[in-house]
Amino acid sequence: MTAASRARMFAELGRFDQAEAELRRALLNRPTDVELLALLAAVLRLSGRPAEALAVADTAVAAGPAGAGAHAERAENLIALSRTEDAVAAASEAVRLRPGEPEAHRVLARAHVAARDFRRARVAARQALAFDPRSVPSLLTLAEVERVAGHRQAAARATRAALAEDPDSPGGRWLIALLDAERLHVADAMRGLRELAADHPARLGGEALAWPVLGVLAGLRRGLGAGVPLVLAVRLAAVRWPFAEPLAQGVALVVAVVMVAFAGRVLLPAGRLPWRCLRFLPRRAVIIGLVAAGASVALLFWYAVSALWPPLVAAAVAALVLLVPPLSQRPR
Repeated sequence: MTAASRARMFAELGRFDQAEAELRRALLNRPTDVELLALLAAVLRLSGRPAEALAVADTAVAAGPAGAGAHAERAENLIALSRTEDAVAAASEAVRLRPGEPEAHRVLARAHVAARDFRRARVAARQALAFDPRSVPSLLTLAEVERVAGHRQAAARATRAALAEDPDSPGGRWLIALLDAERLHVADAMRGLRELAADHPARLGGEALAWPVLGVLAGLRRGLGAGVPLVLAVRLAAVRWPFAEPLAQGVALVVAVVMVAFAGRVLLPAGRLPWRCLRFLPRRAVIIGLVAAGASVALLFWYAVSALWPPLVAAAVAALVLLVPPLSQRPR
């Protein structure tokens, strides 16, 4: 078994440190081996180190400018670093070098998705699929394009087609769970993720199972970030137009009720598992965010029934705490 084969095996098992060590040992004797460099870049990217991975991918491209795989891996890292224009250029070069390689077209599709150019992304994904209409990776790429574009039914159709070819496909099962989550089918999403984590523990970390808590926190952040300033604006308008004061109370009540209903709609079907998985996240930031959001909602209720300024001001302060980094940065 070659060093590249051993590294791929380790990477598939999620043992990225061993894969990296294997590749670095091999590169001591062959420092300009394009395949090894591209594979090392992929391992570094999958282990969450895209900046380091990009440097290695650049070395691979310099060592073998005609290697489509090196350009494709460079594009993947540029996507991870949100350098979308450069990613599209790198992926396009990979396609130019190997127009008959489906993976190059899949990478180009992902680059276009990152650039929010869904028409071109769909064309690239369908081009990859044209080489093999039953290809699971190509079907899943098309599904991801449609999902990000907001076409959930088309995404579900492509994902089901992939699962018909490979019922145990981790990528397909992940996408189905993701689509369930986006449609707020929380129980189905959690069931799918639990089963996926049980079958592929190296692929799915505990942080993924905490998504209901993170989703609620993100939703409360957006809702309160818009709702509290609206209540304040209407209440300030009451200084000039007194009839706006009861309107502000009504808006506060609606915002608070909607936030509570949303949180219940997500958290109650999810059960206790997401809370147990908080240990895999920046727990302090999540807890502070939840406390701030809960306090803001409670204070909005208080203002709605009392029309007093102090609870409204306090609700605004709590909402501001929720929006302050790093709380405003959703954990990944």
